[in-house]
Amino acid sequence: MFSPASKRPNLGAHKGRSSIHGAPGSPATPQSNAHRPALGGLVPNRPDYGTPMPKSSRFSGVSRIPLTKKIEKGADDQIQPVQIGEFPQVLRSAQASLLRKGVTDGCMISGGMDRNTCLSWMICGHQLFIWSYMSSVATQKCIVLDLPDVLLESSGYSTRSRHNNLLLCVVKWDEENRSSEVLEGQCSVGVILVSRKTHALAYWNDIYLEPEKVAVFSHPKNEHKQIHEAKGIMADTSGNLSNLSECNSLIVSSVPDCVRHECLALACHSNGEVWLFRCTSDGVSREKKFAVLDNGSSGGMDSSTQYTRSLCWRCQDVSSKEYSRQFLILTNQKIQCWNINLTGEINASRLWSQEITGTDIEIGSQKDLTAQKQVCLLDMKVDDAGKELTILLATSCNDKVGNSNYIQYSLLKMQYNHTLEMSRENGAPNNPKVLEKKGPIQVILASAQIEEDDFLTAMQLRIGGKPSGSVMILSRDGTATIAHFWREAASLYQFDLPWDAGNVIDGSVLPSMGCSQEGAWVILTEKNGIWAIPEKAILLGGVESSKQQSLPCLTANESSPGEEQRSVPFARDFGPRKASSEAWEIADRERPVLMGKIHQSAHDKEMEALVLHFFHDFLYSGKVEGVFDKLKNSKAFEKDGETNIFVCASKSIVDTLPKHWTTTRGTEVVAMAVVSSQLVEKQQKHQKYLHFLALSKCHEELSFGQRRSLQIILEHGEKLASMICLRDLQNAFSQKNSIDGSGGSETSGALWDLIQLVGEKARRNNVLLMDREAVEIFYSKVSEIEEIFSCIHHYVSYISEKVHPSLSRIHRACEISKACTILVNAAVNYRKIQSTWYPSPEGLCPWNCQPIVQSGLWSIASLILQLLKESQGSDPSIKKELVIHLEELTDVLLEAYAGSLTAKMEREEDYKGLQMEYAVRRDALLGPMYQHVKELAEAGYKDSCEGSEAPEMKDAILKEFSGHLIAIARRHAGYQTLWDISCDLNDTMLLRSLMYESMGLKEGRFSNFVFERLYENRQYSKILRLGEEFQEELVSFLEQHMDLLWLHEIFLNRFSSASDTLHKLALSQDDKFQMMNVESFNNENTRSSLSLVDRRRLLNLSKISAFTGRELDLEKIQRIEADLHILMVQEEVQHLYDCGDRLIPPAELIEICLRSSEPRLVLRTFDVFAWTSFSFRMSNRNLLEECWMCSANLNDWGRIYKQSVSEGWSDDKILETLQETGLFQAATRCYGPGSQFYEGGFREILPLLQEDIDATEKDSCSSVEAILMRHLDFPEAGKLMITAIVRGKFGNGVGVVHSPMIST
Repeated sequence: MFSPASKRPNLGAHKGRSSIHGAPGSPATPQSNAHRPALGGLVPNRPDYGTPMPKSSRFSGVSRIPLTKKIEKGADDQIQPVQIGEFPQVLRSAQASLLRKGVTDGCMISGGMDRNTCLSWMICGHQLFIWSYMSSVATQKCIVLDLPDVLLESSGYSTRSRHNNLLLCVVKWDEENRSSEVLEGQCSVGVILVSRKTHALAYWNDIYLEPEKVAVFSHPKNEHKQIHEAKGIMADTSGNLSNLSECNSLIVSSVPDCVRHECLALACHSNGEVWLFRCTSDGVSREKKFAVLDNGSSGGMDSSTQYTRSLCWRCQDVSSKEYSRQFLILTNQKIQCWNINLTGEINASRLWSQEITGTDIEIGSQKDLTAQKQVCLLDMKVDDAGKELTILLATSCNDKVGNSNYIQYSLLKMQYNHTLEMSRENGAPNNPKVLEKKGPIQVILASAQIEEDDFLTAMQLRIGGKPSGSVMILSRDGTATIAHFWREAASLYQFDLPWDAGNVIDGSVLPSMGCSQEGAWVILTEKNGIWAIPEKAILLGGVESSKQQSLPCLTANESSPGEEQRSVPFARDFGPRKASSEAWEIADRERPVLMGKIHQSAHDKEMEALVLHFFHDFLYSGKVEGVFDKLKNSKAFEKDGETNIFVCASKSIVDTLPKHWTTTRGTEVVAMAVVSSQLVEKQQKHQKYLHFLALSKCHEELSFGQRRSLQIILEHGEKLASMICLRDLQNAFSQKNSIDGSGGSETSGALWDLIQLVGEKARRNNVLLMDREAVEIFYSKVSEIEEIFSCIHHYVSYISEKVHPSLSRIHRACEISKACTILVNAAVNYRKIQSTWYPSPEGLCPWNCQPIVQSGLWSIASLILQLLKESQGSDPSIKKELVIHLEELTDVLLEAYAGSLTAKMEREEDYKGLQMEYAVRRDALLGPMYQHVKELAEAGYKDSCEGSEAPEMKDAILKEFSGHLIAIARRHAGYQTLWDISCDLNDTMLLRSLMYESMGLKEGRFSNFVFERLYENRQYSKILRLGEEFQEELVSFLEQHMDLLWLHEIFLNRFSSASDTLHKLALSQDDKFQMMNVESFNNENTRSSLSLVDRRRLLNLSKISAFTGRELDLEKIQRIEADLHILMVQEEVQHLYDCGDRLIPPAELIEICLRSSEPRLVLRTFDVFAWTSFSFRMSNRNLLEECWMCSANLNDWGRIYKQSVSEGWSDDKILETLQETGLFQAATRCYGPGSQFYEGGFREILPLLQEDIDATEKDSCSSVEAILMRHLDFPEAGKLMITAIVRGKFGNGVGVVHSPMIST
């Protein structure tokens, strides 16, 4: 395809379009033999022994496949293309028939590949052949469609050289049924075929339905005639359509919600017109929708020089419910985005347009290019997500020094402007820069020769292959070049074979079944079927295009007779690298690591070969002398894990592909005993390998130094045992189907489909296995047995597809469930039998405990749960079978979680997330499972008792049905299930037995769970009765439940502890505590929270318990009495204000009393202060002062003073009046002779009079007298106020007669 720059004649203007022009005087490229069709045996300049080296300067120094003999090596050592499919026999026969008739001109070169459906197609004669390039030879099915003669004749089919004159598009009807395509190799698809030249169209709505293979044909000549006849105008019967522009791109989309197969096709023409074809089984209608090219558009060219390049959907994967789609149109200067409605009135509207080759720095891309004359867009592709665009550019450049012209090929990757999307969401105005460059322009070939315009426009771009980011460029001369970029340098790999395979017709990508959307590149050749290119071949076999920049450019005035010979040494100098250890070492430094594979260095491969050599010597001689020392000196014990040499050797033993399994035998191989015999042979060989390791002392070294490696080696034995059991299960299913006469075979059923899925995934991930059957790969790749669970996880929906009958879905789910449990149980049994071979298990996680295995088991278990839910009212035998499978699945799934958790804890890794997932899934399985077990037991009871009541029999049946479930719940702490079973059976003995057997931490034991459930159900007597047997567990439980702890302590005669517990409980603010009715304990009546009456009762009980204790604690009794007094104050407050049952803190209680302005409550604040602690009074002195001020405000002291003066009260009258004041009562409560306190009185906090204060504290200490001096009435009635507090201090007038305050 690509060629170095050389002297070329001037390129003139071409018909109807503008090519990339050279400089004036630049000669045109002569037509060479390389552009002629190469068909059959009449290929000019091509010898019979194979493809010759290029003799034309049109070919560049791109890597070609060496003409060396293929060496038999392992699959991973090959770096050559692999043939993955031959042409179908019916196509071969048609080609041979045409060759016998002497028809060779252009009869076998039209064809292509469709990535979405994995279909390839070729036209031979008057027939269209369609087949899946993913199918093997044995299962390959080819669809043959007859083409209308007028379609081929009008297309000028035989006149176009090496370029398809027909455009074909495939429309897939069942977009959501992807897994069935993998298994069945086909899906419901329609085909549209359009002639580039005449726009004639043929439509098949479903190629897999026999009655629908007749095409619906549409020709513009006939429609042109019908339109003129309808208008009464003389029609042009000559049918001259020479003025039609060429159709260069076609896309198709199904119409959503259509009853009949209906689709819309869009075709763009080189003149910018876009036509719409509405295709149904009844006919095809066409209309011109719009024109892309606008007059006067900018870009440095006249509008007449613009033309469209390609057409593609923005998103490939769309829902079947999408009623509109966006598509992109590429011209030679810009990209346009349009939206089209798929239903109703078909309207198309342009969303945006962006110029790519303009001179505007902010819009165009030329700022990354230098010294170019013109940039032309050749082709464009969009990734599956519709977020990234890849554009192939050709830039016409001029070397001003050498005065020569050349073309630079580049790739431009663009993405949608995320800032623009955000601005639109915020209502910002539209920004013309919809696309932005993802990175700098990637130069594929810096200097190549000037090409003809038709050659450039025929170039096609393909994306999505491996290595990641690589692209394939298909050119008109029948070549395919893969460009891969690494460290800003392009490496080019050109597909070619050392024998005559003809031209490359098309290229595509193998669809991946993994997480990655990328796959291996595949090539459709003209004569030799379909080939795949391994990723390694591209990484190691490519040539860096930057090295070609050293080629001197020829001037326009030079004429070199040796021009043709100059490119040949160039091509030879940059041939492909060989697959040697040196190449791998270079690849390690310069190439990315192969994705998904464990890379082995040259030294590792040599060590693996050495281990296998010693092993084979051991098989023949039985001797192992010196083996350990040699391997030790060769550093064979340095690596651990998957890269360990002994692990690789073990893997090669268990994964060996048998040579005598061939694709020609097809699926019949699975029906033969050869499958089982091969697995048994591998098992025997692997066991001998273990003996070899033991006798050579390598086992001992591995068990101490590389425990993980030794475990993997032994797991290979586990997987072999599992695979043998799985094969036996498949045989059992086959025999059962044949005995039952159900019409099934060995190649049917869910297990067979699962085997196909796993094998097909391995085929697609490794192109070197594409020539093998999926079943053969499945039973050979034993070490990858985890892929079974991966496929179950990703494709479980296929197993339960609604297209299957309900009973069939159940049987399919049971098949998969049985296979999963057999796989895991076989591995566990092998582990038990071979336990002496295993290393210490600390920190090692078995393969059956890996996350992917857990995901697969959970997926199938969830499916069975769903089927059980849907099978309500169905046959109990079917439900019983589902429950049995669910129990087995639950067992192995929970064991997998337990093993993984143990390994994480031993490695001291974070396991909280896994533990949570384990608990959630355990409860999600055990709970519903027990409900179904109860339903089965109920059905069994009804059948047994036949209408009579027999409760004992009912319990016995339930206990029998739930036996396995109890065992699972015991091992995995399914406490809720165990509790439910025990309650339903009303079996106290079973409950006690389970409580004794429960393991784990104290807070995680089943006994603690039982106590919690009894507490929730308010069955307190049962808690205490069970606590007699489980005293340690009961104490641990009661530490969190004080409302029961005091009873237990009284039962144990621990009265002092019970008093403390009751005291804490009475003052507790925790709402979780429930108060039982002590007087009627057995009735177990409770309230949701503690009331004030309950708290007073608890305090009295605490006081009684304190008195009952062996040692009387007066301090404790005083504190209890103080709390009783404070509680009484709150009860008084509650009579006036609804404060609820909560215990109000003393400070808040005092504030409530003060705000009430009730004299009694205001005075009760001093009781609260008196019964609190000394520290409380000290810290709340300001609040105490406020209480004194409020007590003074309870009386009108100004009125009392005026009245006493005006009426001339006597001393007795004054004293009698003062005794009724608040100050007198407060002073009596705080300072009177009969006042009671807890932890001292008020004198230390707030003295009554100023004279009571020590001389040293007068500056810092206040008094009640000082507080009253701030009162408003103190100037008049101060003597009366002081008299009141003094009289209150002495009580009943003692010490007041001689008081100087009253003598006035």
